[in-house]
This record gives sequence, structure tokens and C-alpha cells, in this order.
Amino acid sequence: MTPFRAPTGDILASLRRAARGGDWDTDVAAEVIGHFAAFAEGVLAPLDAPGDAQGCRLDGGRVRMPDGFPAAYAELAEGGWQGLRIPERFGGMGLDPLTGAGVSEIFSGANHSLQMVTSLVPGAVEVLLQFGTPAQQARHIPAMASGETLATMALTEPGAGSDLAPIRTRAVRDGEGWRISGEKIFISGGGQDLSSRILHLVLARSGDPDSGTRGLSLFLCSPGDGGVSVTRIEDKLGLHASPTCQLVFDGARAELVGTEGGGLRAMFAMMNHARLDVALQGVAHAARAADLARHYAAERQQGRGADGRPVTIDHHADVARMIGECERLARAGRHLCHLTLAAMQRDQRDFVEFMTPVCKYACTEGGIRAADLAIQVMGGYGYLREYGAEQNWRDARICAIYEGTNGIHARTTATRSLSLNGGAGARAFAAFLAESGVDPSGWEAEAARIAAMPDPAAEADAFMQLTARLALDAADQRLAM
Repeated sequence: MTPFRAPTGDILASLRRAARGGDWDTDVAAEVIGHFAAFAEGVLAPLDAPGDAQGCRLDGGRVRMPDGFPAAYAELAEGGWQGLRIPERFGGMGLDPLTGAGVSEIFSGANHSLQMVTSLVPGAVEVLLQFGTPAQQARHIPAMASGETLATMALTEPGAGSDLAPIRTRAVRDGEGWRISGEKIFISGGGQDLSSRILHLVLARSGDPDSGTRGLSLFLCSPGDGGVSVTRIEDKLGLHASPTCQLVFDGARAELVGTEGGGLRAMFAMMNHARLDVALQGVAHAARAADLARHYAAERQQGRGADGRPVTIDHHADVARMIGECERLARAGRHLCHLTLAAMQRDQRDFVEFMTPVCKYACTEGGIRAADLAIQVMGGYGYLREYGAEQNWRDARICAIYEGTNGIHARTTATRSLSLNGGAGARAFAAFLAESGVDPSGWEAEAARIAAMPDPAAEADAFMQLTARLALDAADQRLAM
């Protein structure tokens, strides 16, 4: 298998262009990302394939991670990496989202499973900063910065997935606190033996059973306080070293975050962070696919050139085309995410609101496409486990599903995003296309044609495919400027 090599140079080049004119310290970012790349290549990546083969197991109600993962996490936490984005007043490094994006992509490329278990911390911190009390912030955020605590996002139930209105998990008052009872499924890192503590952010019904999403509130709950158990680890296509758990809450102690009935608003602070992180996971898989395909094709001989000498398959036009597409999907998707994060730092909210689902859709579809192309470039060897391309495809596939399926993001973009704030997000996107050298009138005219289609589902999918393609084209052209 081709060893993982962090695309540090490409990441830094994209970050510099995205941050152009902004308050961003290039030297600090280069040093931080360079240090993490060395850690990822030397410690995290070598555990990826063995962890995939071994998987996680449930032992006496406790989730056991694959061999080597606890030690790697301890080293990760000791290095302060869990506190990268957490404010310094809580014991973190207080670094910016762009530097965090560079680290996150490298982490996902090296070991997506471990990254998945650890990556919900920044979103949980954001929730507490926006909606938590000073006491909650002081109690929980330093522990997440140190690595003592890892966080989960407990939304999904057997009958409530993308539609959260049917959630049945109940929260009832118990003195000054709350008690939660119910069942949650598909909880990434719902149990693990990495951190000494887990903090579940649980969406539960505290109001009228028939109140839909208006009756949902957000709670903090820890297994260490009792009443939380892992009953199952899902057997998945990919991410075998990331335990996706079924949890049962049986009168578990909990504390309310924010206001009662304001659960969805608080949870979206975490979900929006997660959606951009998933977009970067798609980028990481595209970059890994390009690297695997490029190195294999440069060594695999087939056929002879005009001089009669053997040539490697990267000289064949179709193979070169496929490798080039992998590289473009990684390059353009990466820059699209970086441009969105740079806009977030500049508080360009309309643009960020519009671009978040576009990034999630474009980059995750691109990651799957690139992973599939790498298998095709490598032929039969790409289909074998020992070469790494098949695991890259399996691990990439979830990115189009979790944190909102890509169909849902397409529907959101084709409806809500076009009209939000009087169409301010759509206008910001059109301006982005124009500034990048892409004619926005073509997008606007085609969007109007698509809107007249009789099938709403087909309309949303066609609109998002068009928008994602133009967004990637614009990002690629921006990078070349």
C-alpha cells in the first residue's frame, strides 16, 4: 500500500489564497499544520488499515477500540490537538477555522475512523459558547480541550432520522435537573475507551408529545452519571474502527442547554460545523484517491511507447484523465471549503449559509467519485484490500449520508437557500461566480428552467448538481488566480 502522505503544500497554498486580505498568520498555520502532518503520517495513518481489519467490539457493556487507538489518542490529547480551536481561556490553542480545516483534512486522510470519534468536540464547544451557562462552559470546555472528554451528537432514533419531529426520547424535570429516557441510534463514538469521559448532547422531548420540533430541547448527559448504556455497535460498510452505537437512556441525569424548546436551534450550531467538517472528509478521500492512483500508475508498466520501450500506465490518456479528475476534485473541493471558512471569519453570513450545504454536497460526492476512479485506475489491484483503494471508497461512502443526506441538502439549497433573507445567499453565490470568472447568468437561467420541472425531487437534484459543478469550477479558477 502507498503510505499516507499529507498534502501539506496543497493545503497551505489553498489556505493562503482563501485568506488573502484577511487576518491570518501564515507562518503559524504552516508550523501547526506541518507538525500535525508529521504526527498523522507517523502515528495515525499506520493504524488505519489494521484498525479497519480489527474493528471495535462491545465487551461487558464497554466499547473497545482497535489496538493502538487508545495510545494514539493519548498522544493526540497530550499534544494539545483536541484544543486546537478552543479559546485559550478554556485551555485551548484558540486557533482559527482555516488552520483547523488544514488539520482536519489531514486527520481524515490519515485515519477517518479516529477523526470521526474525536471531531465533534469543536461543534460541542460552539454549542456551549453560544447557549451554555458560564458554569456549564467552565465545567465542560476545559475537559474537552485537554482530551479528558469527547463529545457525541445524539439525535437519531429508530423512527426519527432526517425528520426529527417524531423523536420519542423524553426529558422530565427532577428537582433542579432533568432525567432522560429513550433510545438513540447511529451515535458516532457513543462508547469508546479513549477518553475518561463522554459528553452526549442529546435532543429530547421536554414538551407536549404532539408539539413536533417545538417541543425538543437539548441536554448534556454523561454515562459517568449513570443511566446510559451501549447496547449495540453497528456492523458497517466502512469506518470499522469508528464505533457507531445504539444507546439506551434509562432515567439518565441531564442538564438543559439553552432554553426549553430551543433544542433544534442549539443543535444546528453543532451540525453546521459538522457539515463543513464532513465536506473536508470528502476532500481528504479525494486527495487520498489521487495519491493512490498516481503512485500506482507511475509504477505499473503496460504497453510500449513509440521507441519500443515499456511505458507506465499514467502515459495512457484514459488513465491520465482519471487521475486528473481525482486531483481536480480534491483541489477544487478543498478550496471551496477554505473560501467558505474564510467568509465565516469575515462574518459574511449569507454566503456561508448558502455555501455550507453546497460544500457538503460537492465535496462528498467528489470524494466518492475520486475513490471510485482510483479503484478503476488500479484495476483488479484496486479491488484488493492490501492496496488501500477499496477501504478509501468504503470509508468515503458515508460522507454523502451522515450530517444530512445529500438529497436533503439539495432540496434545502433549491428551496430555502434561494429565498432566505430575500435571496441574499443566492446573490452572494452569483457574485462569487462572477468574481471567479464564471458567468452567473448561466446559473440563474438554468436554475429558473430547473425550477419549472414537474418532479420536485428531480428538480432539487438537478439544481444541486449544477450549483456544485459551478462552485467547484469557481473555486478551481480562484486557486489559479
